[in-house]
Amino acid sequence: MEKALLKELINHTIKGSPAPLTPKNRYAITMSVLDRIKNFHCNSRCIIAVLALMMTTSQSFAQEYYVYVAAESEDEVHLVHFNGKTNEAKIAKTIEVGRYPTETDGPHGINISPDGEYWFLSIAHGNPYGMLAKYKTGTDELVGTTDLGMFPASMEISKSTGLLYVVNFNLHGEMIPSTVSVVDPDLMEVVTEIKTGVMPHGSRISDDGSKQYHVSMMTDELYEINTAGLNVNRILSLKKQAMNMDGKDHSKHGMDKDKKERSDHEKKGEDHSGHDMDNMKEVKKDGMKMMHHKPEVKPTWADPHPTKPLVYVAGNGSNEIIEIDTEKWEITRRFKAGKAPYNLEVSHDGKLLVASYKGEAASGIFDLKSGKEIAKIENSRRITHGVAISKDNRYAFLSVEGIGGEPGSVDVIDLKTKKRVAVIETGKQAGGIVFWKQTAP
Repeated sequence: MEKALLKELINHTIKGSPAPLTPKNRYAITMSVLDRIKNFHCNSRCIIAVLALMMTTSQSFAQEYYVYVAAESEDEVHLVHFNGKTNEAKIAKTIEVGRYPTETDGPHGINISPDGEYWFLSIAHGNPYGMLAKYKTGTDELVGTTDLGMFPASMEISKSTGLLYVVNFNLHGEMIPSTVSVVDPDLMEVVTEIKTGVMPHGSRISDDGSKQYHVSMMTDELYEINTAGLNVNRILSLKKQAMNMDGKDHSKHGMDKDKKERSDHEKKGEDHSGHDMDNMKEVKKDGMKMMHHKPEVKPTWADPHPTKPLVYVAGNGSNEIIEIDTEKWEITRRFKAGKAPYNLEVSHDGKLLVASYKGEAASGIFDLKSGKEIAKIENSRRITHGVAISKDNRYAFLSVEGIGGEPGSVDVIDLKTKKRVAVIETGKQAGGIVFWKQTAP
């Protein structure tokens, strides 16, 4: 009862003030509230509760949100601005990117440096190699570039090493193991290449910066890279037949055995990540026939939990979200999802997961405690692509590609109401998307 009265008093004080609560006037309003509660005989615990309520209340006030999104078929990156008070959104700026003015270079993956000072863009197309470009946030001026592997895609910078890790997806090449390029983002030079699986995607790093996770789409595997050691630490099969009757995956790869087997296979130019001979296809390399497994799970993204030893994977081919315990290195849960989940992101408080359903023109919101989808929101166009969640966990920004000559779009979803509140049209094939910042109005 006392808490309700105090909250009512706080709201009354704020509403009675000449301006909404902002960082600039928060002190004055706080002092006003403290002055008004003298009659409540408020003790120290009461005052702490009031201040906590003030902070809670202040978080509900509108913010300005900024997101970068790449339009892959336009060679453009848009800076999108969203007003949390009015739900109005617009393109604040369009930056032309790419290397060859007469060709479509294909900006694909995009991310922000941990300090928010720079944004990085993978240019996927090349002859034959792609490249990484570095831009200054705010001014959006090009700072530097460096060549990468074939069709570089998603990336992230480690807080602990300061290095950037980008997967080379190799979309148009042979079905052979690819690499993760490790780049010094200050010098814009490639430090090393780490050999990984076939068509790697979804490069995301643990909150402490010590581990990088990505998936091998064509071999149904999750990879863990030691960011300091610059080596593959562990590999986990994501196939369903590895599940035991208790619903958990106990098919952990022993490191010594795993390294030896993979080394032998790579020397032969082969991949033997599974054992179902009926589920294999034939490809050719240098005139020689090789057998590769058709993916069952077809994983396309991996994202670590911000506080728990968990990683979540999008099973694009199996229509599921897979939870992996990184301490036990085993699958703990599989969440039923919509059709063809493609990208996903865990909220910064670790409570929700938002997934893009590329095959359903929709996005799913999951409660991570229960593992259930609690909302499915229809998207503005048919091919949903990327996900970015605001730092306050209030909004999810979804890039939607469009088809043919259609423009792309960014859909804004209110994670509190579970509804789409804005749509912003972009250049064609909106893909890579990253949240930049939020500011008080």
